[in-house]
Amino acid sequence: MALIFETDGGEATLAALGIIVLQNDETLEAEFCTIFNHPGVALYHSRIPSSAEVSRSTLLQMEHALPKAAGLLPNARPLDVIGYGCTSGATVIGADKVATLIQTKHPNTKVTDPITAVLAACRHLGVSKIGLVTPYIATVSQAMRNLLEDHQCTISGFGSFEQAEESVVARISNRSLFNAICKVGKSDDVEIVFTSCTNLRSFRIIEMAEAAIGKPVISSNQALAWHMIKLAGLSDKMTGPGRLFNS
Repeated sequence: MALIFETDGGEATLAALGIIVLQNDETLEAEFCTIFNHPGVALYHSRIPSSAEVSRSTLLQMEHALPKAAGLLPNARPLDVIGYGCTSGATVIGADKVATLIQTKHPNTKVTDPITAVLAACRHLGVSKIGLVTPYIATVSQAMRNLLEDHQCTISGFGSFEQAEESVVARISNRSLFNAICKVGKSDDVEIVFTSCTNLRSFRIIEMAEAAIGKPVISSNQALAWHMIKLAGLSDKMTGPGRLFNS
């Protein structure tokens, strides 16, 4: 028996978004699901092979896998925005190259990544003196410092957990990150604290840390979600943690 049916706009009646998540990321999806829950907004996920350890060489390996990962996102309806969920990867590969590689599969889709989103967030908030907290080894942290400084930002405070293993980064406690933010952000020279890495949990303590230091706090996942929402024209419909979403 053939059944009669009708069709409608599907889940993405307002916007269709894509996110490319690292194979070893255990945090981004859990934090994103607290934001991307508006009716009519669909968020589609794809995973990209990534090393269990973060170094310049392992980050560069993702460059070749980006088109395939992007191609696994659905395309029955054009995607409005795709995010590449790796702050250090976008730093080392280069944001423009990341966008170009993703757009080989989705040519008319806007693309962003955490470091691009953080720079946009700093412009939006009118700040340039950054207190930087990372989980990375020294070479990866230095590459990020260089990139931020190349975009007219000043690193006025810095601290790192100095971890190479993704599984360790995903298990750094909220208390540890809160204490790191307070330590790096206490200087009068710091206007904003940026906690880098999509695998570093932050959503539960962002607003508590902002209250403690009296300054905005942005994280990779928060900034990426905010920028994807902004690029998709959804800022009046969706919100998230921290001053960034309330400014």
